[in-house]
Amino acid sequence: MTTVRLGTGIGWRPEIADAVEAMPGIDWVEVVAENVCPGHLPASLLRLRERGVTVVPHGVSLGLGGAERPDEHRLTALAERATALGSPLVTEHIAFVRAGGPLTASPGIEAGHLLPVPRTRDALDVLCENVRIAQDALPVPLAVENIAALFSWPGEEMTEGQFLYELADRTGVRLLIDVANLHTNHVNRGEDPAKALAELPLEAIAYVHVAGGFERDGVWHDSHAHPVPRPVLDILTDLASRVSPPGVLLERDENFPPPVELERELGAIRGAVEAGARVRGASTPQRLREPAAVGPVTEATRERLALAQTAVLSSLVAGTPVPEGFDRTRMRVQARALAAKRADVVAKVAPELPVILGDGYRAAFLAYAQTRPMTGGYRRDALDFAADLLLTGRPEDTRARRELREWWLDRSGPRPRPARPVTRPARPVTRLARATRRALLRR
Repeated sequence: MTTVRLGTGIGWRPEIADAVEAMPGIDWVEVVAENVCPGHLPASLLRLRERGVTVVPHGVSLGLGGAERPDEHRLTALAERATALGSPLVTEHIAFVRAGGPLTASPGIEAGHLLPVPRTRDALDVLCENVRIAQDALPVPLAVENIAALFSWPGEEMTEGQFLYELADRTGVRLLIDVANLHTNHVNRGEDPAKALAELPLEAIAYVHVAGGFERDGVWHDSHAHPVPRPVLDILTDLASRVSPPGVLLERDENFPPPVELERELGAIRGAVEAGARVRGASTPQRLREPAAVGPVTEATRERLALAQTAVLSSLVAGTPVPEGFDRTRMRVQARALAAKRADVVAKVAPELPVILGDGYRAAFLAYAQTRPMTGGYRRDALDFAADLLLTGRPEDTRARRELREWWLDRSGPRPRPARPVTRPARPVTRLARATRRALLRR
C-alpha cells in the first residue's frame, strides 16, 4: 500500500480562496467534490495546482454505508473530478445519506447529512462490497472517513476501531481519520478515542481531519464553524505518537475567521503533530493482509439493512415513530439538527426565499420539514417548500404570495419562462396557460 505524503493542508472553500492562496506553508487543499465542475474549475484551484499544491476531492453524497449499491453516475462524477484535479486519491464517508427505494418498495428519502451505519456484520458486509464497487470505478485510491454521530444504533457488534480495522483489512481501502469526530463520539456516545486509535490499522491512514465544534446540553455538535478545541488537538497528538500521519488538514465550512486566525489554528495543528512525534517510539505500524476475495452480499442482507435505515431516517425527517431501542432524546436532537441544516442550505441555494418570506422564512421551513422529507436534493427541496406554501394559501401577505408564485413559476418548469414582452401584452393563449397554472396553485 503506497502512502502519499501530503503535509499540512486546509479545506478550500470559495469564501476563503484568496486567503488560502496567500497562506504560507500550505502543502495541499481539499475541495468538496460536489461543489466543483470538472470543465469549469475555479481559477483559485488552478493557480494552486500550477504552484504544485495537491488538490484532493472529498465526496459527500455517495452514501457508501447505505443499503443500495453506489450510484454509477455519482461514481463517474467523482472519478471525473479526481482526473480533472490530478489528484493522488479521492475520499468519501462511512455513512448513509438516503434510504427507501426499491429494496423497501417505498419512496426514496434524503437525509441531507451523513448518518452513522450500525456496526454490525450485515452493515459491514454491505459496506465492504460498496467500497469494492467504488474502488473499481475510481482512477485513484479511495480513502473513507469515520463520521461524527449524535446517536447510537442498538445491538452493535463491534467498536469503531474494530469496524474500521475489518473494513480496511477486507477491502484494502485507506482511512481518513477525523480526530474531531472521535472527540464528538466520545462526548455523544461515550466512546474512548484512545481505544479507537489503538484498534486502528495505522498503515491504512491516508490523512487526518481536524475541525471545531461546540457543546450544547451535553451534546457535541461537529459544526466545522468554530475553533479547534484543545481535546481535539490532544487526540491528534495521541495519533501522532502512534504513527506519522501522511497529511493533516484543517476543515472550516462557515463562520470563517480572519486569515490570521486560520494560520494560528494551522500552527496549533502542526504543534500537536510535533508533540506526538517527540514521544513516538520506533515501533512499526502493523501490516494489513492483502484484501481477501469476498463473495457477493445477498439481497436479503441488503434488504434487512435497507429496512432498518429507512425506519431510522423516516423517524428523523418524516415524523414517523422512533424505532425500538434508540435514544429518543438523541433522535429528537438529530431531527432538529437535520431540519435546521435543511433550512440553512435551502436559504443558500434559493436566497430569494428568505427575502420574499422575510422573518417568517425559518419558522415556515422548519414546520414544513417536520413531515416533508427531502426527496431530490436541496434545489428540489426549495421548490417543494414553495409549492407547499402556495397550495395552502401562504404567505398571507398578498404581495409576498405573488412574488413567491412568480419565483416558483420561473423555476418549476423544464426550462425558464421567456421574458415578458415589454411593448405588447401577452398573447391570449399565453395568458390562458398562465391563468391555468395560477388557478391550480390557488386550489
